[in-house]
Amino acid sequence: MIVCTIEDAAKYGAISPNLSLAINWLQNHCTDEFVKGTYTIGQSETTGADVTVKCEEPALLPREKAALEAHKKFIDIHVPLKGTETIGWAPVRALKHIRTQYSEENDVAFFGDSAHSLLHIKVGQMAVFFPEDAHAPNIGLGTHRKLCIKIPVD
Repeated sequence: MIVCTIEDAAKYGAISPNLSLAINWLQNHCTDEFVKGTYTIGQSETTGADVTVKCEEPALLPREKAALEAHKKFIDIHVPLKGTETIGWAPVRALKHIRTQYSEENDVAFFGDSAHSLLHIKVGQMAVFFPEDAHAPNIGLGTHRKLCIKIPVD
């Protein structure tokens, strides 16, 4: 997991070409007009899979109702655009209570364990979650705007 400012994120692009593509897009487009939907921002050179951004306005959930989720095929970047987003985190290997088995089709598993840490991501910051990072996004009250970039694992 990485938490950093969008401005300082470029150095993490060395981890993967797909992550570099997503960070470069984010640094150039995070202030674009917000239009809800899912958009392709590039393609993985290694797998041919799309790198996508979801522009979302999700309802926030109380901490106790926010389930940890994990992915195997994608890295997630969460970027709040309006207000602070609280996200729970735990290492997947430490989780014991599977709520929903991993779905190959949807690339997600849900867990009933509690988060080990809570992250408070502010506007201008981003949080990167790798397949070993379970995360429970959208914790709080009301709604907010955010970007969620889905990056295929190399």
